[in-house]
Amino acid sequence: MSRKCSDELPPEEGMEVDCKPEDLSKCSYEERCVELGEVKDMRLEAEAVVNDVLFAVTDMHVSHSLTSGLDVAYINVETREGNRYCLELTEAGLRVVGHTFDQVDEGLSTQYHETVYSLLDSLSPGYREAFGNALLQRLERLKQNGQ
Repeated sequence: MSRKCSDELPPEEGMEVDCKPEDLSKCSYEERCVELGEVKDMRLEAEAVVNDVLFAVTDMHVSHSLTSGLDVAYINVETREGNRYCLELTEAGLRVVGHTFDQVDEGLSTQYHETVYSLLDSLSPGYREAFGNALLQRLERLKQNGQ
């Protein structure tokens, strides 16, 4: 029997615990899911994906038209080249499921990408350029702060 890393059960129950509740705040969301044996909420993951790369695309948002849940979420993205895609996010990764916002083309068979960076890198030269420029700017700031 596995026990969640929380104080739900009294210590006298004698169960061994891998971490203390106060340690959970030091873990990332994904690490907590692994430790707690929980399923990630793909809606939350989708929001994190959007926030992470919004700077490098023209538009990106979680779909309000398509139903998202614990196991799947849909993200609409418009690249800097003006191409629109509907992305599916699952435990398997991200993949293109449509070539317009809020569209799932069941006949479309595309490969899964482990990260949004990999997926956008394959779709958008403008993303690669924006990502590279942002990286250079950060390195310049670090260099200036280090002198």
